[in-house]
Amino acid sequence: MPIFDALTPAEIATVKKAGTELPLPAGWSPINERTGADKAYIILEGEVSVRRGGEEIATLGPGDIMGEMAIVNHTLRSATVVATTRLKVVHLTPQAIDELSTTVPAFGEAIRAAAAERLGGNG
Repeated sequence: MPIFDALTPAEIATVKKAGTELPLPAGWSPINERTGADKAYIILEGEVSVRRGGEEIATLGPGDIMGEMAIVNHTLRSATVVATTRLKVVHLTPQAIDELSTTVPAFGEAIRAAAAERLGGNG
């Protein structure tokens, strides 16, 4: 479920402003399995492959968030994410996610729902 679906245009603007918009090249791996939860990204453009133990378990695209599960659950990363195309993303720190979860309740609910769905689906 794209993370922005539950948000108003004003809330989306607040989320984007809380992060840093970045371009990432194809082939780049912004998140690596078994590393600390130091960032999350919302994909604005492009696609990624989510891999566990080198095997693809999911693909994500525009509107999807990646990296939130380890932040929400206070765990190490459960998968590696590799850009399969050029990406435009919003980079969010754990502090930004915590603050947004309070100031934009719909964002907090969407983040928790995304993390719970992935945890339940082992993805």
